Amino acid sequence: MMLQAGDTAFRVRDSLKTLGDRLGVDSLSVQIALDGMTATARRGDELVTITREIGPPGINAWRISALEQLAREGRAGLTVRTLSEELDAIEAAAPLRSIATVAIAIGLASGAFSFLNGGDSLGTAMAVVAGGSGQALRALLFRRRRNQYAVTALSAVVTAGLYCAGIASLGATGFGPGHAAGFIFSVLFLVPGFPLVAALLDIVQHQPVAAVSRLFYATMILLAAAIGLSAVAAVAGLAATTAPLAPSSVDPATLALRALASLLAGFGFAALYNSSTRTVLAVGILSLFGNDLRLLLHDLGMPLPPATFFGALAVGLLASLAETRLQEPRITLTVPSIIIMTPGLYAFQTIVMLNQGDVLTALQAGANFCFVVGAMAMGLAAARFMTERRWLVES
Repeated sequence: MMLQAGDTAFRVRDSLKTLGDRLGVDSLSVQIALDGMTATARRGDELVTITREIGPPGINAWRISALEQLAREGRAGLTVRTLSEELDAIEAAAPLRSIATVAIAIGLASGAFSFLNGGDSLGTAMAVVAGGSGQALRALLFRRRRNQYAVTALSAVVTAGLYCAGIASLGATGFGPGHAAGFIFSVLFLVPGFPLVAALLDIVQHQPVAAVSRLFYATMILLAAAIGLSAVAAVAGLAATTAPLAPSSVDPATLALRALASLLAGFGFAALYNSSTRTVLAVGILSLFGNDLRLLLHDLGMPLPPATFFGALAVGLLASLAETRLQEPRITLTVPSIIIMTPGLYAFQTIVMLNQGDVLTALQAGANFCFVVGAMAMGLAAARFMTERRWLVES
């Protein structure tokens, strides 16, 4: 259940061993992949090896928190029956928010992303409409248990198509530089941030099987979204635009608006991942501080990858403090907080340039995208090394 909800393999392993100790198991060895796991348990002279298949992965921050709390609770007298009943109750819990509420939250987050990346008023407004509509469609299809890759590609086509249709019907000059941000950030909710970060953390913690399979899963989701975007970009005949230049000075009013947009974006993605209300608030604050620091450093002349690294590092360090107070798994705090740092304009340039046959320029934009995404993940990993001894000492 933890793995299917998006948790890391090393946390799954630790929780299983903790529960095994409480249930009287002498030793437990676990091998974890994304679609199944094998466990060998020993108690006295008894030895048993069991396997279990796992359904399609998803993301449920509330379930991750509830399961980890269940594993670390030190109550005496835990029995298999009691544990099974508590797991059934967690599994049966309904989502914390309705499809409409999450769609509105994602729409506002998409608009905030567009604003933060140079989108004009029309592009930002259409990003709100398109992003919310695309998330509603995706949620309805997931409720019917449709294939994740097909749903992702279809959602990308519908969201980007709705955005372009709105720009074409309401814009006076057609698709311009101010609309590029909204085009890509209206579909940012399709980016598999949880699997990507979890894969990196599992690699660092020597869980290569789960890490590689999760990384390929996330890559396939990204590819499905890119195919949908490419189809719309080709039909609409969109032209690639360069990322906006950093301003030469820092305006307090701009910083305040950026802070508000970062807060809304953090709220939106925390709601998307089914986080509790207090976690939503914490993610919004973490997103505000981390993204404002990233943009401020970029404004002052620092290249985007190192600026992103320091922004993600700040999020990771602040999350270590919030984790203790909120008793929430760190991954449910950090991942939604750094999604806003995704360099969507570089992804947009990569897609459009590939459609136009300009492979060299597309590779350059793609490399920039990879460097920034890598900086996001490494910032969180560095924060772990600085605040958790178990990440520095191998056992």
